[in-house]
Amino acid sequence: MGEFVSTRVAYGEALKKFGGANEKVIALDADLACCTMSGTFGTAYPDRHFNIGIAEANMVDIGAGLATTGKIVFVHSFAIFSAGRAFDQIRNSVCYPHLNVKVVGTHAGLSVGEDGATHQCIEDMALMRAIPGMTVICPCDGHETEAMVKAVIDYDGPCYLRIGRAPVETVTDTIPNYHFEIGKGIELTQGNDVTIIAIGLMVQEALKAQKILAQEGINARVIDMHTVKPLDQEMVIKAAKETGAIVTTEEHNVLGGLGGAVAECVAENCPVPVLRHGVNDQFGRSGAAAALMVRYGLTPEVIAQKAKVAISMKK
Repeated sequence: MGEFVSTRVAYGEALKKFGGANEKVIALDADLACCTMSGTFGTAYPDRHFNIGIAEANMVDIGAGLATTGKIVFVHSFAIFSAGRAFDQIRNSVCYPHLNVKVVGTHAGLSVGEDGATHQCIEDMALMRAIPGMTVICPCDGHETEAMVKAVIDYDGPCYLRIGRAPVETVTDTIPNYHFEIGKGIELTQGNDVTIIAIGLMVQEALKAQKILAQEGINARVIDMHTVKPLDQEMVIKAAKETGAIVTTEEHNVLGGLGGAVAECVAENCPVPVLRHGVNDQFGRSGAAAALMVRYGLTPEVIAQKAKVAISMKK
């Protein structure tokens, strides 16, 4: 733990590293290569990087066409444009024919900061998760981002990759026997009183909440659920049975994202209290990223409080 790296920066380096080694990898960008960091790949491999301009829908359709020729295509824009503006093309041109296109949405969530509500995409995982055949992944730090890029290059099919703007602390590099696998969560801490299931930069906050709870004699299990779809149902059900209460936490609307996926799984398989923590179905606002996280309650203190409420709901 310690180094602070933005997942978008780590993504650019990983795409250059693993994409460069595979000549099938093509990167398209909607005039934001310097922000999405696809430009890192583009500088190294200019013959495989194309700026389509501010035309996200066209970019996705071009990516779909390239995928029909056997290419592994990464298409890039801010999450609000990747998931929102190009939804129709992602659904019908990529997922319906199940083409090998990786949709990258950077600058997701409240941590976009000063760009404000119009650019703080808090609906993207819900939108992408609802499309049949789409895989949805959101890494928590730079180390996990690198592992994710390698995995999605090897995976044949459409993926949505949710990437952040703000630097985040690296926490997965010290996890014993850490292994990234699409659709498999990672248990970061053991505990039998309550489970905190986190995604993206909320993984770091969940680990801080676990320490707060430990000071009060509460043993919290923390799970890094980097893949929202397919959800690791086996791990969720195991946590429900063994701890009897679950809190989910995400930098996303509480509707339709990680919280929704976990609640659906638990309700159908092992009903226990599930409290969803995230953005409470409201738009963001302009401000410094750290201040916004506090303003919207995306803090370890609030997670810890949610955990105690969930424990009190046990039968």
